[in-house]
Amino acid sequence: MLNRALLDRQMLLSRHHVKALAAIEHLVGMQSQAPLPAYVGLWTRLLDFRHEDLAGLLTDRTAVRIALMRGTIHLVSADDCLALRPVMQPLLDRLLRTSYGRRLDGVDLGEVASAARALMEERPLSFAELEELLGQRWPGRDALAQAVRAVVPLVQVPPRGVWGASGQARHVPAESWLGRPLGDGSAAGDMVLRYLRAFGPASVKDMQTWSGLTGLRSVVKGLDLVTYRDENGVELFDLPGAPLPGPDAEAPVRFLPEFDNLLLSHADRTRVMAEEHRLRVFTVNGIIRATILVDGFVAGLWRIERERIERRRTERAGETAVLEIEPFAPLGAATRDALAAEGERLLEFAAGDASARDIRFLG
Repeated sequence: MLNRALLDRQMLLSRHHVKALAAIEHLVGMQSQAPLPAYVGLWTRLLDFRHEDLAGLLTDRTAVRIALMRGTIHLVSADDCLALRPVMQPLLDRLLRTSYGRRLDGVDLGEVASAARALMEERPLSFAELEELLGQRWPGRDALAQAVRAVVPLVQVPPRGVWGASGQARHVPAESWLGRPLGDGSAAGDMVLRYLRAFGPASVKDMQTWSGLTGLRSVVKGLDLVTYRDENGVELFDLPGAPLPGPDAEAPVRFLPEFDNLLLSHADRTRVMAEEHRLRVFTVNGIIRATILVDGFVAGLWRIERERIERRRTERAGETAVLEIEPFAPLGAATRDALAAEGERLLEFAAGDASARDIRFLG
């Protein structure tokens, strides 16, 4: 039940004909620690998704990239940025204390925040630039930019995150970028309901793993929810009447990008990934690798490599985009064919500029 319910709510049992913004809001944001995987995450969930559908949301300020759940950068709508950022403040305060507290002893964070806001009103700044400018007022101190990240809601501005463009991560306060004030921090209950709509059924521990917040049991108690027990007796919460597809529901092969929230939003990840595969997907340096789903479960890794094509002197050199699929176990012929067909579509989307495209199964 849990596997198919999660896939259905994550828009992975079938591609959906909805706008990119609606999908981002349904998913309560998409982890965007790296700037481009969210494009593949939307492509694998939506019909007829184009790069410009997301790029346009970022450039017209309808969507932004900002530190939210788990303290990591998420792609969210402008409305969700303003509503959820105050809810996440206790998490960001805690992360600041545990990681940089001693280095900031005696520093008035309110003064640092005010100074940083004034600097970023003049122009967007990278953390290195912000650290240097603040260091002129607080010499001998470091981690000042990290303090600003925690106490000021900072959005990363384009061209960062725009497909086909490049740019260093530079920041401005969310209120300045969006021209609207932050919410009052009262959206925790609504956030939990939306989490269940996108990830449920789920335990309180799952909710806390996804968000990084603690103390959510008291929030859950105030909501109108139904409960189940999983095979280990763990209490799971859900929305009344939420869909629960049966285990025989067809789950087509899918390519998930790096850092996809499907793999990051539950304390018990076995609903989509066997524990034995976790260390191959979650690397020691914090990278969550791109994966393939077969029958609804993580069954291997994928990546696209670029290989230079050397041509005759009279012709221009080019590149071959090679999709390398590394299954964790041997695949049947029908599954390989399905992955190859889906892989062709992925290459067309993600590497359409390549002179040639190829698919290789490794191992």
